[in-house]
Amino acid sequence: MIRVLALVPFVLLAACKPPASDEYVERSRIVPRTEGPSEPLDSPDTTGAIWAPGARPDRLLYGKPGERPLMAIECIHEAKASSIAYTRFAPADPHAKAVLALIGNSHVSRLKIDAVETDGIWIWQAAIDAVDPALDVLTGTREVEATVPGAGTVVLNPSQLPGDLIEQCRAQAAPAASENSAPSPREDPA
Repeated sequence: MIRVLALVPFVLLAACKPPASDEYVERSRIVPRTEGPSEPLDSPDTTGAIWAPGARPDRLLYGKPGERPLMAIECIHEAKASSIAYTRFAPADPHAKAVLALIGNSHVSRLKIDAVETDGIWIWQAAIDAVDPALDVLTGTREVEATVPGAGTVVLNPSQLPGDLIEQCRAQAAPAASENSAPSPREDPA
């Protein structure tokens, strides 16, 4: 009986807590549930995938013939420079930013890549100056692994086509660079 009487103050103390009310809502901040990043995608099977010319000149698509492409690279010519645009055709979270890791051909490169909305779908895209040495990873003839966190790893099967496209793009950028760096002719005082 003494034990039961000893518990009475604790029971009474617990009964003193008021029920939930609107006052508690006003005193505490209600934060809407924020969604985290999407679930990571599995790496696609690239057995039989190849590089092939796209519909636009200076563009290559990578994937299995007859299926949706996995990646693309394209030479973009601008007034004073050329760049290589690269796309990873995988769903991206809106406004996300990431790094495309490329490993192969005795190189390791990390290229910035952003989620870009195209026709209502968010995919990974970015561009880099064509003469940037980070692109050397794609100029060899060995396998390259291309990884975007959450979008899996795409194994780029060996091909000379990406290297040829990059070298052609660099060559087209070179005349503009050499024109800007050419010394100005001296005037001959008469």
